[in-house]
Amino acid sequence: MGKNNKKSSSEARLVPRQFDQERDTDLWSVFKIMGEFVDGYDKLFRIGPCVSIFGSARTDPGDKYYMQAVETAREMTKKGFGVITGGGPGIMEAANKGASEQKAKSVGLGIDLPFEQGVNEFVDPDYTIMFHYFFARKVMFVKYAQGFIVFPGGFGTLDEFFEAMTLIQTNKITRFPVVLIGTEYWKGLVDWIKNTMVSEGTISPEDTDLFHVTDDHLEAVDIICSFYQKHSVSPNF
Repeated sequence: MGKNNKKSSSEARLVPRQFDQERDTDLWSVFKIMGEFVDGYDKLFRIGPCVSIFGSARTDPGDKYYMQAVETAREMTKKGFGVITGGGPGIMEAANKGASEQKAKSVGLGIDLPFEQGVNEFVDPDYTIMFHYFFARKVMFVKYAQGFIVFPGGFGTLDEFFEAMTLIQTNKITRFPVVLIGTEYWKGLVDWIKNTMVSEGTISPEDTDLFHVTDDHLEAVDIICSFYQKHSVSPNF
């Protein structure tokens, strides 16, 4: 009877004892996290006005959105803005290329991934920062950006878009312009936001005004520039 009770107690334990043993070791990761924030803040503190440009790492150089991203970055830098990307290939490379061709600030916030090696060749070495943690990287995308321009992309791109929406909606940061480029690509998502989310009451109707959608990269540039004709430029939070 005693053996059976002892066995049942052991089988009922859902948390491995190894989890408890590794707790203290895991606490040391706090210092690694702090190091990433310090490095990011140190390198970007005086960078000045920038726009973060997002999009798929899988976009080929011959793709229309790649070419648009190059032109978007060129035009934004002509207006005095630097460009921040994730530093990878695809849309990120295109945006860094456009900024580099204008000899403007070209920032690459890289992430350690098994299938990506470093940052693209168009990132300024002085503004290259590598991250292990996605959440630390996302802080840098937002803190030093005066706007988001979002090209077609996957989960990572959506993550950045909805991060901005959440922070703006909850007043955790000062509102800044967010522009989606590619009406055909974003149509399903935008329709779902406007029809399903609003009708279900999970967001307010005015929340759909927090972002813009266009096919014209020059309009995207104009949306951001027009916003700052009425608002001051400053780091977020």
